Amino acid sequence: MKEKTYIPKLGEIERRWFVVDAEGKVLGRLATRIAQIVRGKEKPYFTPHLDTGDFVVVVNADKIRVTGKKPEAKIYYRHSGYVGHLREEPLERLLARKPEWVILHAVRGMLPKNRLGRKLLRKVKVYRGPTHPHAAQNPQPLEVE
Repeated sequence: MKEKTYIPKLGEIERRWFVVDAEGKVLGRLATRIAQIVRGKEKPYFTPHLDTGDFVVVVNADKIRVTGKKPEAKIYYRHSGYVGHLREEPLERLLARKPEWVILHAVRGMLPKNRLGRKLLRKVKVYRGPTHPHAAQNPQPLEVE
């Protein structure tokens, strides 16, 4: 008899909330761990085409760390769609202005490039300071190396 692959039903998927303190954490290592949690890869019933992941709240985004010469050398680009409107901004300036965006951008690059990836990114909540409005969800602390 042939074994069947187990696909979890929507009611069987357990959603948890985690809080991560980004103070002193390396950007790439933090983003990798967040992407794993949001996708649900550590769960025994992980399914690539389903949202089986948990919610992640990141606090102290302004105290994130990047290694090497990345603050000066890493450049983020954006384009308005008009001719000659390509804008460049080094990581150093962007971290001072919008540290939440930098973390979301790093996590987005590690998620699937489709509808599921966009849905999963909405489960990541990033805040500049140490406070967040998700205390009612009782988020558990998550250790990231």
